[in-house]
Amino acid sequence: MRKSFLFTSALISALIFSCQEKKQESEKTTYEVVGEVEVVPGNYGNIFQEEKVVTPAEMVASVEAKGTFSGKISGEIKEVCTKKGCWFSMELPNGESMRVTFKDYGFFIPTNSQGFPIVLEGVATLSETDVETLKHYAEDQGKSKEEVESITAPKREITFEATGAKIKPKA
Repeated sequence: MRKSFLFTSALISALIFSCQEKKQESEKTTYEVVGEVEVVPGNYGNIFQEEKVVTPAEMVASVEAKGTFSGKISGEIKEVCTKKGCWFSMELPNGESMRVTFKDYGFFIPTNSQGFPIVLEGVATLSETDVETLKHYAEDQGKSKEEVESITAPKREITFEATGAKIKPKA
């Protein structure tokens, strides 16, 4: 009887420990991607649950009303920084693009992820991007020297700082 109790106790302890290991594993973040990858879909940055995800139109309405938005949005990756995937743009309903950066440059997305659907978690704000930063982004896009030099005024735009991203497979 005592051996049966010890065996059962050991089995329960092992199960509890293995469940804790799986929980810790699911909370991991992905930070090591820089450049192109063979398989683009996956988690980048902090892992999050896909609940209460809003459209870009709902996010824009919140930013216009309050100056900020905190939450999850879905969209499609339009253009990616060609150097290391440290930012990307996505189309907004009004035809403009929104630049997405990553909190503290803590993670990047693959440079070959254009056209993939994505879900983001983070904060959007209405901000003004200075000329120097706009020129830097243009260089990252591989624009010509003439195109970079033609940037002479700051741009007021919605920007998004992501803490996590889930890139989905293309439909």
